[in-house]
Amino acid sequence: MNFFLRVLQGVAIGAGAILPGISSGVLLVVFGLYETLIDKVLHFFKNPKKNFCFLFPILLGCGIGVVLLGKLLMYFFRYYAIPTKYCFIGLILGSLPILLKQANHKNGFRLHYLFYLLVSFILTLVLLFVEQTMPYITTTNLSLAFLCMVGFCMSIGTVVPGVSSSVILMLFGVYDIYLHAISSLDISILLPMGIGLLIGSILFLNLIQFLLKKFFAPTYYAIIGFVLGSVLVLFPGFQFHPIYLISLILFGICFSISYHMQR
Repeated sequence: MNFFLRVLQGVAIGAGAILPGISSGVLLVVFGLYETLIDKVLHFFKNPKKNFCFLFPILLGCGIGVVLLGKLLMYFFRYYAIPTKYCFIGLILGSLPILLKQANHKNGFRLHYLFYLLVSFILTLVLLFVEQTMPYITTTNLSLAFLCMVGFCMSIGTVVPGVSSSVILMLFGVYDIYLHAISSLDISILLPMGIGLLIGSILFLNLIQFLLKKFFAPTYYAIIGFVLGSVLVLFPGFQFHPIYLISLILFGICFSISYHMQR
C-alpha cells in the first residue's frame, strides 16, 4: 500500500516539474516527504537498500507524471496558446501568497527584504532581454553542455519549495523543447538534462539547506522576485477579444487552484 501511495505522490510531484507555478518542492512538503527525501538522497550510501526502496516508487511516479502531462501540454500549447499561457500565469501568481507567508513566518516582514526581491526580479528582466536578443533555440543547435547546464539550473525547482522547474526552463527559452522531448521521449535532450538535474539536485540540496538556515527570509524574497519575473516570460498581451476574456476567467480559476493547492 505504501508503494502505490508513493507512486501516486510521485505522479503529482512529476506534474509539479511540468506545470508552471506548481512547485515539486512544495508538493514534497505537502506530502510530508521533503525532509525525509533530503536525508535519503544526501545519505543514500549509508543504507542503500532501504533508501532505494523509499525513493524508487517516488521516482517511478515522477516519470509517469512527467510523460503523461508532457503530451497533454504540447497539445494545449499548439492549439490553445493564449488561454494556456493565462492559465499558467494564474498558477504562478496563485503561489505568491503562500510564498510570502512562508518567507515572513520566522521573523516577520522587514523592509530591506524587498531589496532581494528587486535584485532577482531585475535579473529576470535581464535574462528575458538576453533571451529575446538571442537566436531562436531549436533542437538542432543545442549543445550537450548547454542542456546539462539547463538541467543543473532546473534542479533548483526540485529542491526549493515554491520554485517551479518549468519557469526556470522558460527563462532559458527551452520549455517548448523540453515538452516536445518528453512527448517524443527524445533521449538526446532528456539524458544530458537528466545528468545536469541529478548533479544540481545534490549540490543545491546542500546549498539551499545552508541558505535557508542562515538567510531564510532573504532567500525566500529572492525566490519571489524570480517568480514575479517569470510572469513576464509568459504574458501574451491583452486585447478586447472573446479569447482573451475567456483566458481571464481561466486565469482566475487557475489562480484559485494554485493558491489552495499550495496551501
